Amino acid sequence: MKRSNLIVGLLSVLVVFVVAAAFKVAYNVVIPLMIAWMLSYICGPVVNYLVHKRVPLGVAVLAVLALVLGVCWLGGLFLGGRVRAVLVESPKYVEQLNFIYLDVIAKLKVPPEFLADIDWLEQLGPKLATMSGSVAVFMGNFLSKLLLVLIFLVFMLLGKPYFKYKVAAAFPADRADQFSDMTDSISKQIGQYLVVKVAISGTTGVLVWLTLTLLKVEFALTWGALAFFLNFIPSIGSILASIPPILLSIVQYYPGGAELSGSWMLIPILTTVTLLSIQMVMGNVIEPKIMGESLNLSPVIILLSLVFFGWMWGLIGALLSVPIAAAIKIVCENVEGLKPISILMGSGKSLMKETQAAK
Repeated sequence: MKRSNLIVGLLSVLVVFVVAAAFKVAYNVVIPLMIAWMLSYICGPVVNYLVHKRVPLGVAVLAVLALVLGVCWLGGLFLGGRVRAVLVESPKYVEQLNFIYLDVIAKLKVPPEFLADIDWLEQLGPKLATMSGSVAVFMGNFLSKLLLVLIFLVFMLLGKPYFKYKVAAAFPADRADQFSDMTDSISKQIGQYLVVKVAISGTTGVLVWLTLTLLKVEFALTWGALAFFLNFIPSIGSILASIPPILLSIVQYYPGGAELSGSWMLIPILTTVTLLSIQMVMGNVIEPKIMGESLNLSPVIILLSLVFFGWMWGLIGALLSVPIAAAIKIVCENVEGLKPISILMGSGKSLMKETQAAK
């Protein structure tokens, strides 16, 4: 029996990695499918509500699709404008970086031949010149994937209003109720996650924008938008979002000259302290408190899912990691043989409270 259980366990691990490898290869199709699946949890209730109000299903789906396209269009205009603004000003900062480099090695009395091969203008100039082309290629790939997302989303939304009736007809009453409860629980918790995450990320982005505006760090709105998007990546996203504005504040306020006074570091230090404080409070105090109640996922599971899905699908996988982990936990919760896995995936706070209350 023990040997049989070991074989089953090893085969299960093997199957997981084979499926993961297949999903990794099918990245260009699976990612739009996963994004459409996520969007269906946001758009599905709207479609169901419109159908309940006797709006024809096709009209309801078209209305939701138009709303999604409008949001994507406005987001694309905003991001395109931010990227163009950075590219326009980038030559100035390349020159400033080169000046800082020469100034620092002069003050440190480093022999010129020691770093003779490094030339900021020569190294970064051509890359910045071709960056516009790279942005155009990225936008082309993004639009092609967006089309796939919309196609998948349409088919998912067209089936939403009839799903519960198909389940009721396909299974006995008790099984149908269990299956409906499981899918409703998945929809509810993933919906809660998305709403809370958008609210927390939006608040973080606004605070970063206001802070950098007060400190007069350039591109404050761009860094606020970056903080909003990267905050969807658990743990490391907020740290990554803080690095560019901190570095820019150093480059922007570096004075040069024969002697450097310590006063020029005031703005970079304030930028570092305030940004990290915002990220620490939002990420380590407010978010865990709210997310712990809505998802009840262990921090270790969140980290492992981030690593695993990030390995499979890169940045998009990192963004989708927590909703997927939550869905897996809820499915295990409703399948009798998989309940131990669900318990191990949980945070364990409720179990600790129950144990302490029993004593």
